[in-house]
Amino acid sequence: MKKRLFVTGLSGFVGQHIQSRLALPDSSWELLPAAAPYDLTDPDSLIDLWPQLPDAVIHLAGQTFVPQAFRDPAGTLEINLLGTLNLLQALKARGFQGTFLYVSSGDVYGQVGENALPITEQQPPCPRNPYAVSKLSAEFLSLQWGLSEGWPVLVARPFNHIGTGQKDSFVIASAARQISRIKQGLQAPQLEVGDIDVTRDFLDVGDVVSAYFALLEKGTPGQVYNICSGREQSIRSLIEQLGDLAEVEMQLVQDPARMRRADQRRVCGSHARLAKTTGWAPEITTQQSLRAILSDWEMRVRQE
Repeated sequence: MKKRLFVTGLSGFVGQHIQSRLALPDSSWELLPAAAPYDLTDPDSLIDLWPQLPDAVIHLAGQTFVPQAFRDPAGTLEINLLGTLNLLQALKARGFQGTFLYVSSGDVYGQVGENALPITEQQPPCPRNPYAVSKLSAEFLSLQWGLSEGWPVLVARPFNHIGTGQKDSFVIASAARQISRIKQGLQAPQLEVGDIDVTRDFLDVGDVVSAYFALLEKGTPGQVYNICSGREQSIRSLIEQLGDLAEVEMQLVQDPARMRRADQRRVCGSHARLAKTTGWAPEITTQQSLRAILSDWEMRVRQE
């Protein structure tokens, strides 16, 4: 019999990929839909949300855009921290005793010296923006709840995701959309970019989803796990690969509006703890990711 899984943020980028994974015939989990629309910032909307108790919860929902967190730190904390508290309280009231996976972010580490790369879970977090503060706070809240209530609680710290269905407010999605527009003759062969001479640890969303399920099955309660590729790649190199795959000649133009100069020039995470505990490993290559992203955006641009 399949286990019941409740997922917040199901309509978002990662949530849609979780839905696709659950629809596969070999999935050992089935999606437990909410009984009604809900808002994590409204505790009353969470009452009677689960006609059946879930065996596990993946808490994905949140305000994830860093510039928005600077514009509205109070709103970000309300959604990401108080929204998590409201969810935990509603689950407790319903009698939940299952596994709770809180999806945090590698952004909680803040600025890390190059001599400390790759970043392990032993690296002390040092948030440098309100978004990261809200995620780290909700990590502590979730872990405390696990200790107090006896629930198996796990924390995932995913690094940069890429994949189909992502909003173009994220750098690789933005580049793929612009390249698709250039290819279709909808914009001049110039790509507007921000600070692209930094490295980041990019992982395909399909591998991220696999890691979440690996943690539900085999993760150690009370532990924090990095979810990352374990290698750094420059944003410039990924954009150039997208251009090559699309066979588009283009000029990269730095747009001052996109220039958030990154304090952290290099990012690379270690997924050793996750691999050792669950046996998980990345399976999707960068080229496979970029081809899928480009194909996705070519279709989306045609529909714009």
